[in-house]
Amino acid sequence: MNDILLHTEHVTKTYGKQKALDDVSITLQRGEIYGLVGNNGAGKTTLMRLIAGQSPMESGEIQLFGGRTEAELRKNRRRMGTLIETPGFFSYLTARENLEYFRLQFGIPGKDIVEGTLEEVGLGDAGNKKYKNFSLGMKQRLGLALAIMHSPEFLVLDEPINGLDPEGIIEIRSLLQKINSKKNVTILISSHILPELSSIATRYGFLKNGVLLEELSAQELLRKCSVYVELQVSDVKKASVVLETRLGIRNYQVYPDGYLHVFEKLDQVDQICREVVLADIGLFSAHKQAMDLESYYVNLMGGTQ
Repeated sequence: MNDILLHTEHVTKTYGKQKALDDVSITLQRGEIYGLVGNNGAGKTTLMRLIAGQSPMESGEIQLFGGRTEAELRKNRRRMGTLIETPGFFSYLTARENLEYFRLQFGIPGKDIVEGTLEEVGLGDAGNKKYKNFSLGMKQRLGLALAIMHSPEFLVLDEPINGLDPEGIIEIRSLLQKINSKKNVTILISSHILPELSSIATRYGFLKNGVLLEELSAQELLRKCSVYVELQVSDVKKASVVLETRLGIRNYQVYPDGYLHVFEKLDQVDQICREVVLADIGLFSAHKQAMDLESYYVNLMGGTQ
């Protein structure tokens, strides 16, 4: 059974009169890839900086690897790797020299770890290239290399695929999936584009203006974005009984104003309608609906992106 690796409880952060985070509570289980989704300015980076200890707490609590005191958090953060904003690499040094500098600064044993990490992030042939000549994608890869060089158990990555071309996005996602599956590294990754995370995230948290709107699993999100039959009836309680007892349907949801969303037996819409009507329930509408990830995100956030 998975155990809790990270839990934030009622975390609030204010800059001046503006609340960057407002009573945010999220939970990460060990081994998850948690997608933190929200527009620019939603509070994603602020939350990650608090988790990483790069910004002081204002109110609330952070638990990391079971520790919650300042001393415990400082100790446990050594088990983390972070890529938050742009790392401070030296422009005149090569990729290899930059990583070697930070290896020595962090006291990471084994000089060969630099070569292995460069290979792991796809920069094996660019070790002698100066950082100032790197493309944006290569800079992101080197930042990721720095984050994983000490073999962390937990990665915190702030928009690591932002600005990458489609090929670069696929390669970074593949690398993160490999790190997660083969090394059991838990990952907290942010993006302002939900579909970019949809192929790797196992759980999601949606932030807007510093408020956590929703936290749900990938399976729950898929169900909300899948095809379903929407019924509007006069009595949802009675209709629910009909669905379960006469049709054996368990996968459905009840909404206000007499609406039901049915997620199974989608090829039997006529039979569903017939049973509802035979039970003397008013049936006002019945039709198939579908919502893609982008539409779901836009609706949740309350406007166009």
